[in-house]
Amino acid sequence: MLATVLHLHRGTPYVYQGEELGMTNYPFATIDEVKDIEGRSAYAEAVDVLGIDPETVMAGLRALGRDNARTPMQWDDSPNAGFTTGTPWLPVNPNHTEINAAAALADPGSVFHHYRRLIELRHSDPVVADGDFTMLLPDDEQVYAFTRSLDGVELLVLGNFSGRPARLREVDLPGWEGTEVVLTNQPALAGGDGLDLAPWEARVHRRSGP
Repeated sequence: MLATVLHLHRGTPYVYQGEELGMTNYPFATIDEVKDIEGRSAYAEAVDVLGIDPETVMAGLRALGRDNARTPMQWDDSPNAGFTTGTPWLPVNPNHTEINAAAALADPGSVFHHYRRLIELRHSDPVVADGDFTMLLPDDEQVYAFTRSLDGVELLVLGNFSGRPARLREVDLPGWEGTEVVLTNQPALAGGDGLDLAPWEARVHRRSGP
């Protein structure tokens, strides 16, 4: 969902290594596993100077620490995720047995193949690269919505930023009910050509003007 919203915006999208596989943050247990100097310094100040509970600080590092973006690329489910036969600088995420490039290539519904479809849409439809941007529903705390438009072609991009279904009415997005759905990250759960969104669903509708 996040990739869809980002890649359908104006500007030049880019992909951090592992993002296209859905790689996740590493479950760092203690500060001894952290290599990032900034993270270690912040931990020392928080624990030793400010007296904050170590586990509270580790929870922050697990969520926001820079080492999360530096763990080995997960190529397959072999030892060290196929990244090296040696000892990597940072440990391999234990979930590499499930989240890895080999598994993603074999699964048509994977995050990887969704990225491929996003990139293909950008290459095949000029409205994605060159179209105007219009923000919709700016006060909606659940759904992020916008349109891209160029030469009579419009794309409606919807992202449900929650684990709850989202109900959208025709009055919220006039003229979009029943339009073509060109991309969704949850085809099995999508609400057909309507405007309702499944939890965490991203949807791209397309329509052409007169």
